[in-house]
Amino acid sequence: MPKIKTSTVELYYEIHGEGKPLVLISGLGYSSWQWHKMVPLLAEHFQVITFDNRGVGQSDKPAGPYTAGMLAQDTVGLLDALKIEKAVIVGHSMGGFIAQAIALDFPQRVEKLILCSTNFGGPNHAPITPEAMKVLTDVTSDALTRFKNGLAVSTAPGWSEKNPEMIEEWIKWRVANPIEPTHYQAQMAIGLGLLPEAAAFENKLPRLNVPTLILFGAHDKVVPPANADLLAQKIAGSTVVIFPDAGHFFPIEIAEAASHTIMDFAA
Repeated sequence: MPKIKTSTVELYYEIHGEGKPLVLISGLGYSSWQWHKMVPLLAEHFQVITFDNRGVGQSDKPAGPYTAGMLAQDTVGLLDALKIEKAVIVGHSMGGFIAQAIALDFPQRVEKLILCSTNFGGPNHAPITPEAMKVLTDVTSDALTRFKNGLAVSTAPGWSEKNPEMIEEWIKWRVANPIEPTHYQAQMAIGLGLLPEAAAFENKLPRLNVPTLILFGAHDKVVPPANADLLAQKIAGSTVVIFPDAGHFFPIEIAEAASHTIMDFAA
């Protein structure tokens, strides 16, 4: 399996398809597996690059804490090693923090920006709902029950019940690919580090001058869709699309609809 050494870490990556480079950046605790439903569709039109962020999957797992800027440098280092000058950058959740950092720190590397289920940090973003917080911080249940409950609250109402085969696939993947608590905490520090107003992206985003698409599921309880308009108010000319039948994990819930929306914007 291919790995590339950037200036500081070795990253596992995959390339599918040909054409304009499209980079998919995963969220907290997830490897590139997060995008496996969308990659075959996107690869019909783009050179799709997926990779494991530091701390997960087959990439290096140095001690944390990590920052958005640190993982932005990792991503640009991957582009350098692949000799890709500019790409469409797509980031989901924590990956959206990394995507924002890339667009701000390396604007010349970003052809278009797609922010998925994310926020700009700081005290003014719309926080996780109490319902999702209660489920995701539960420590009383067994690990399997916690994970199933987490999937249920992170997807649209009823989606997990209607898609038992996908839930089973999801569980099997996580059992086979556990993330160590120290590595999870190292990645979690990315979001925590953006909570102070001075560290947030909120007041930095107005300087962006790149076509931007903001995607959310209407039923996202983890990063509520109110964040879409908050982001759009800061990024001039940005476009918002809210998927009516999805939650936080729309890249898996509605892979086909999400892929077509990205294709139309990125083409």
